[in-house]
Amino acid sequence: MKATVIHEFGDFDVLKHEDIEQPSPKPGHVLIKVLAAGVERLDHYIREGSIVPELPFPHILGADAVGEVAELGEGVTGFEIGEREIVAPGYPQEEDETDIRPAVTAPSFALPGLHISGTYAQFMEVPAYALVKDETGLKPEEVATLPVSLATAVHALKQIGEVKAGDKVLIHAGASGSGSMQIQVAKAMGADVATTVRSDAKGEFAKTLGADLVINTRKEDFVEQVKEWSGGLGADVVIDNLGGDVLSKSIDAVKPLGVVVAFGFAAGTEVTFDVRNLFFSQKQLRGSMASDMEDLEWGLEQVRAGRIKPLLDHTLPLSKAAEAHRLIANNEVTGNLVLLPWAE
Repeated sequence: MKATVIHEFGDFDVLKHEDIEQPSPKPGHVLIKVLAAGVERLDHYIREGSIVPELPFPHILGADAVGEVAELGEGVTGFEIGEREIVAPGYPQEEDETDIRPAVTAPSFALPGLHISGTYAQFMEVPAYALVKDETGLKPEEVATLPVSLATAVHALKQIGEVKAGDKVLIHAGASGSGSMQIQVAKAMGADVATTVRSDAKGEFAKTLGADLVINTRKEDFVEQVKEWSGGLGADVVIDNLGGDVLSKSIDAVKPLGVVVAFGFAAGTEVTFDVRNLFFSQKQLRGSMASDMEDLEWGLEQVRAGRIKPLLDHTLPLSKAAEAHRLIANNEVTGNLVLLPWAE
């Protein structure tokens, strides 16, 4: 089968499109023919070596996938050949740990594309318990935009941020893959949403997602804008997928007793802030990582109900994964980008 692999950390050109051995499903596992694989910023960070110091090379990246059942391992029931399935974007490798919550605390928890082989391939082997039937009615390339961005958005907002209907929520990078999905999830939960962008065009895109306040940070200070929007109090919750210098300002933008959810580090991994600004007003700084199966299932319910829509920028053949990573790294994607393993 064809797969795009890396043999070392490095720039975009370390992504190599190669022939590799097709896996066979172990007992309890399913062989999935991957129809579409999403590309996440996390994939870019893993490729360049920013996430883990070492990997067992050659390694296949990618955590998002939708595909068809191609072969059933021994003992697998409840699936039919050709049935459409969504691969959970993270799951324990041991079936007896699947009830542990949060799932990321399970000793054998693994993210496809990081801890285990990922989705940038024509076929992948997945435990049967890590599959969700695709009942969205969407095209494969649309579905492939959902697993990571949708499930992690639900987890960050619903579980970690504890967002409630009527809350005022600030979401950074509203035109990015993660930010655009977080806006939709927050609106589906009944929240009022402010978001930051870096161009007027991306601001218009964020408005189409339901953002109530769009802040172009090239022209405006988001702390001042959020304070004015919230009647001087600050946001109830901030989802900060940028880190770096932005995180300290996110703490400024949240109200006393409010919650800042640290979700990413696109603006840098090092953060400096005045700790008095955190504890004098009893603000809370929480981290969010990965998701539980329930997060994905709740999100897919919203998709089926029409409250959340996939945001596909465009597709590329799997052989063009290096170009996909370049576009993601340079912020040239609005929404999500998807690779097609069977396209020429």
